[in-house]
Amino acid sequence: MTTEARRNNIAPQVAVFFALAVAGLLYVKWLPYYNRAFVAASHHAIGNSILMGKDAHPPVPSIDAALGYALAYGKAIWQAMVLGLLLGSAVQALIPADWVSRLLGKHRFASALAGGLLALPGMMCTCCAAPVVVGLRRRQAAPGAAIAFWLGNSVLNPATLVFMGFVLGWKWTALRLALGLPMVFGLGYLANRMASARDAAKAQESLAALVAEPPQNPFRRWLRILARMTVRLVPEYLVLVLVLGAARAWLFPTIGPQIDNHLLWIVAFAAAGMLFVIPTAGEVPIIQAMLALGMGAGPAGALLMTLPPISLPSLAMVSRSFPPRVLAVVASAVVLFGIAGGAAAIALGF
Repeated sequence: MTTEARRNNIAPQVAVFFALAVAGLLYVKWLPYYNRAFVAASHHAIGNSILMGKDAHPPVPSIDAALGYALAYGKAIWQAMVLGLLLGSAVQALIPADWVSRLLGKHRFASALAGGLLALPGMMCTCCAAPVVVGLRRRQAAPGAAIAFWLGNSVLNPATLVFMGFVLGWKWTALRLALGLPMVFGLGYLANRMASARDAAKAQESLAALVAEPPQNPFRRWLRILARMTVRLVPEYLVLVLVLGAARAWLFPTIGPQIDNHLLWIVAFAAAGMLFVIPTAGEVPIIQAMLALGMGAGPAGALLMTLPPISLPSLAMVSRSFPPRVLAVVASAVVLFGIAGGAAAIALGF
C-alpha cells in the first residue's frame, strides 16, 4: 500500500476518534462543568459531601454503606467511565501506533509535559482516566507521559480549580496549583527516569510489532478491545469501590475540632485520601464540609492533594500497565505531596 493510500485509509478512523473525544467530552464534561461553575459562583457550594453527606461522620461499615456509596459514586461517574472505556479502546484501534509513540513515546521530560497538557481538556477522575492510560501504554506511550496524563486529569482539572476558588477560596486553588504542577510533571519525569535501557528497548520492539501488524477492520478491532477492557477492568473496580464505601468510617473518623493540625492527623488523612475514590471535584464539597465541622486546615490541605490524583481502584486498573516500582513511587509521592499540602496550609494560615 502506498503512503497516500495508507493515509486515506486511516483518515476515517482518526476522524471518528477525534469526533468521539470532542463530542463525548462536550456532553459529559465541558457543558455540565460550564453550568456548574455558575452554581459555584452564586451559591459557593457544588453539593453535599459524597463521603458523609451532612453528617459529622460516615456510616458504620456495612453492606448498606458499601452499596450506598457505590450507587452515589456510580451515578456521578458512569457516563465518564463509559467515555473512558470508549477512548481507551479507540486509541488502540483507531490511532496509528507510531502517532502515539511520536508524541508520547520518548523517555524525556517533553513526553511528560505533553501527557500532562493533553490531560487538561479531559477533566476526568482518576478511575475514568485509567482506561485511557491503559490504552496509551499499550500503544507504547512512555511511562512518564502516561503518569502525567493520569494525574493531570484530576489534579490540574480547570473546572475543579474554578469550583475550588468559588467554594473554598482562591488561596486553596493557588495551593493546589503550586503543588499540583510539580506533582504532575515531576512525577511524570521521574517515571521516565526510572525506565531502564531494557524497558526502552522492549518498548521499541513492541512498537515495531504494532506497526508491522497486518491491516484489519479497525472498528471490529475497537469492539473487541472495548469488550476485553470492560471485562478486565470493571469487575475489580466495582469490588474495590464497594470495599472503600464500606470502610469509610475506618478511613475517616468523626470530623470535628479534635481533628487538628497535629502531624499524625495530616499523615493519616494524606494516606486515606490517596486510597479513597471520589468523583471529579468531589474533594471540594468534602473539604468544605469538614472545615465547617471544625477540622484543621492541615488535614484539609492533605486531602486537597491526595483525594483526586489516584485511588486504590485506579491503581488496580493500571497495575498491568506500569512496573510495580513505578506505581509504588507514585503512590508514596502523592502521600508526601499531601503532607506538604497540609504543612503549607498551616504555614500560610489557611
